[in-house]
Amino acid sequence: MSTDRIYLYDSTLRDGAQTQGVDFGVADKIAIAEALDHLGIDYIEGGWPGANPTDDAFFAAAPKLAKAKLTAFGMTRRPGHSAGNDLGLAALLSAPVRAVCMVGKTWDFHVQAALGITESENIDMISGSIAEAAKRKDEVMFDAEHFFDGYRANPTYALDCIKAAHQAGARWVVLCDTNGGTLPHDIERIVGEVNKVVPGTHLGIHCHNDTENAVANSLAAVRAGARQIQGTLNGLGERCGNANLISIIPSLMLKMNLKTGITEDQLASLTPVSRLLDERLNRASNRGAAYVGENAFAHKGGLHVSAVEKDPRTYEHVPPEKVGNRRHIVVSDQAGRSNIIARFREIGLDIAPNHPKLTRLIEEVKTREHDGYSYDSADASFELLARRMLDTVPEYFTLHSFRVIDERRFNAKGQLITQSEATVKMTVKQHRSLTVGEGAGPIDALDRALREALLPEYPSLATIRLVDYKVRIITPEAGTKAVTRVMIESADGAGRRWSSIGVSANIIDASYNALHDSLTWFLFQEEQMGKEKAAE
Repeated sequence: MSTDRIYLYDSTLRDGAQTQGVDFGVADKIAIAEALDHLGIDYIEGGWPGANPTDDAFFAAAPKLAKAKLTAFGMTRRPGHSAGNDLGLAALLSAPVRAVCMVGKTWDFHVQAALGITESENIDMISGSIAEAAKRKDEVMFDAEHFFDGYRANPTYALDCIKAAHQAGARWVVLCDTNGGTLPHDIERIVGEVNKVVPGTHLGIHCHNDTENAVANSLAAVRAGARQIQGTLNGLGERCGNANLISIIPSLMLKMNLKTGITEDQLASLTPVSRLLDERLNRASNRGAAYVGENAFAHKGGLHVSAVEKDPRTYEHVPPEKVGNRRHIVVSDQAGRSNIIARFREIGLDIAPNHPKLTRLIEEVKTREHDGYSYDSADASFELLARRMLDTVPEYFTLHSFRVIDERRFNAKGQLITQSEATVKMTVKQHRSLTVGEGAGPIDALDRALREALLPEYPSLATIRLVDYKVRIITPEAGTKAVTRVMIESADGAGRRWSSIGVSANIIDASYNALHDSLTWFLFQEEQMGKEKAAE
């Protein structure tokens, strides 16, 4: 067996489901499992058979995986039961999978306080459960719960527990930093000592992130000889989360030159897989996430951009396309000519460095940001600003006026409610219209009224949804007259995301400006795609 091959074990579907606010449905679990299989993960833990109806339903409709081994999770037999007569163990071993992972105690304090049994009986529970599972499954893994706490308290006993699991037939003995309290130097030292008892080709590591060291701890364990890493997508997990496989995978492959089951082509799907999880959870992706975040390869300072243009290695530790990400040139009041030109190149505008309107655009960006705009994240609004200065954006609709009314009253049931109504007068493709929209708030009502007028002419707008809406006070010293900045993030059915911005002393006016840019950017992109298809 190659000693530079690292095996990846994903526990998102169980560990990740323990995150506060996360509740996977069966369809979510199937979609995530298929994405993990496509990525090239070796083991995918589907859940705990018998623990809840969702996990049972998932295993009953388990997806067919091309490469990954679907794994079921459970625990060793209970005290006072034999391995062949324990309901929990029976449910685990009856799961329609060929690999199982079971957790057991390795800390003498837990054996005495939690289980209330002798240390020797606990070892019998481990070895008997593993041996029973090894008869019925192709692979058995043992998660040594709180191993590092147990090792610090009683190294001899902790080692006896994992030796019993290994000798009973465990393919992998996984050392768990269950409370996330161990630091990298101790992980590396202890795993190195364990490696003398259980060979590294049978050792795994499972770290929690309570000290923000789960990724570092996992890599330290690999340095010490461990050859399986357990973790979750985006570090999902209870408390502070688990080791983040999205960060670990490229670090193993691109930094440590170690082999995994993931090819270079599959590595390029890392960013889409990370964002797929966020989509399933209906939450915004972490822009600052290593490797895959929107800001991971973003460059703002003009000197940085000039250097990156000449040689990306100056400020990028890996090429962004290797992990499926992209370079993002940020435009702000710190931007120089190189930022603007690079951003133009990203959006498909070929403009000469000495273009007469370039200096004017730079000054316009700086003036607007002084007034409260921020184009760092508002990519759609910046693109429209730039294209408008070059006279290349059509007016898809013209607003004549809008009015928004809020009514706060008691309904027929005596409940206090607030309802918003927006009236919009506009012209769309030479047709003048007056539309009304009702919503939970003024912005919702305005959005509904706009769509009521636009959808008959632009039906593709039905695919747009609001992903995020942020309001920031720019001039707090002005009190209730303060200037506000509204940032809207939108997405469509094709998976595209874009951000737009509006600034005004009136929050509804600022919101309309951001909505206008969002809708206009989408319609412009649709028109450009239509032209490209027609030219083919």
